[in-house]
Amino acid sequence: MSAYFNTKNEMILVTGATGFLGAELVKQLTDQNLTVRAIKRSTAVIPSTLKNNPLVTWHTADINEPESLIEAFDGVTKAYHCAAFVSFDPKDKAKLLKINIEGTANMVNICLDLNVRLLHVSSIAALGDAKPGELITEKHFWDYNPKAHNYAISKYQGEMEVWRGIAEGLEAIIVNPAVIIGKNAGYNGSGAIFKLVKEGLKFYTNGATGIVDVADVAKCMILLMESNISEERFTLSAGNLHYKDFFAEIAKGFGVKAPSKEAKPWMLALAWRAAKLAALFTGKPAALTKDAARSSFNLSYYSNKKVTETLNYTFKPLNQSIAEVCNALK
Repeated sequence: MSAYFNTKNEMILVTGATGFLGAELVKQLTDQNLTVRAIKRSTAVIPSTLKNNPLVTWHTADINEPESLIEAFDGVTKAYHCAAFVSFDPKDKAKLLKINIEGTANMVNICLDLNVRLLHVSSIAALGDAKPGELITEKHFWDYNPKAHNYAISKYQGEMEVWRGIAEGLEAIIVNPAVIIGKNAGYNGSGAIFKLVKEGLKFYTNGATGIVDVADVAKCMILLMESNISEERFTLSAGNLHYKDFFAEIAKGFGVKAPSKEAKPWMLALAWRAAKLAALFTGKPAALTKDAARSSFNLSYYSNKKVTETLNYTFKPLNQSIAEVCNALK
């Protein structure tokens, strides 16, 4: 296995570069004086944090159109695949499968053909379930069940494309980030949770999940890419929080009352059905879907032992990350 080192003249490719994680990754790479070829869709807007950055070359392409994508690989030695579609709406199944599976397969095939080292961003949604009392680790296997939501299926199958590439000789690493938070998300993605609490959310569910700061995710990705590690996956999570405690920490950051009523499964069952009905009349996507409601009751605890020991890495404390997001969104 060969070691990898920073060389100032190498070209690094990043898909999903205008997204929340992709933009943070590109910023950190260019902060290290590395040149980046950033992939964006024709409709995407370049984030303000990356505008006029002389180390970034923007290339318009679609990961589902290999012809447009392969042109961006000229001189590239390393590729970070951050582009993905996130949705819990059943209507988006076809789009999820096309982007997260087919798009990843295209990236894998090009990297194989051109001998490019790949770091693929998967998700904790692609990890398996632990037995009660255990932490979920990289060794757990994802078991399909009829209740699995389409996003989880798409991320798992996308990851399988990377393992297929590895079996064919691809140098690749997979990371499985937890719920990613950070001020630049605004009120999108995980930022929607901050918005709900800020506006007076009264309910919480008896669920738990892993959470991580976007800056930590990008830092770990760069350290793994620049290491001599290959054919491995790493869970990126700063820690596990129950939703009650997560919401309380957000409320503290905004100086508002924390959600104090526990939402029971039957209550959310009514809520997602009402949201679905409302969507029929408004034509807008449902504010709450069945998959999102169901997943909010999962008690999922993740281990970060592998990445912390491999990289000798210390994650930013979650209370600090949450406070920083709240301060930015005030």
